[in-house]
Amino acid sequence: MSDHPGDPLIDGPHDPLDDEDGTLAESSAGCAWAVVGLAAASAVALPRAAYSIEGGFESHARDWSVILFELPLVLLAGSALPPLIWTAARRRLPGWAAGLVCMAALALGLWGLTLVWHPRQEPDPGYGPGI
Repeated sequence: MSDHPGDPLIDGPHDPLDDEDGTLAESSAGCAWAVVGLAAASAVALPRAAYSIEGGFESHARDWSVILFELPLVLLAGSALPPLIWTAARRRLPGWAAGLVCMAALALGLWGLTLVWHPRQEPDPGYGPGI
């Protein structure tokens, strides 16, 4: 037997739901920020990429680089950056301030995405005006 407090032989097994230091709440908030970031990135990116996915008339203008490369990277960034920002901000700030920092960073990231990323939005320019 040990004289150390917290010894599992004396105190019994540790209950993972017994959260006295708040780590469960913080990690749950990080997961929630990942879901919020993925939903926000999807709401912005999927309508912008819809024409590249559908491809217009007979899928002639389908853009595989948007489908296989750009859109997955946007969604990955949307789900990965908010929890990373939350974790970094939470080290120095209280929870409510870290949440504001995360929300502002997510808004700035989505604004930057709309400024930089321009997948094709209309038919191929080779099409003429018709007869």
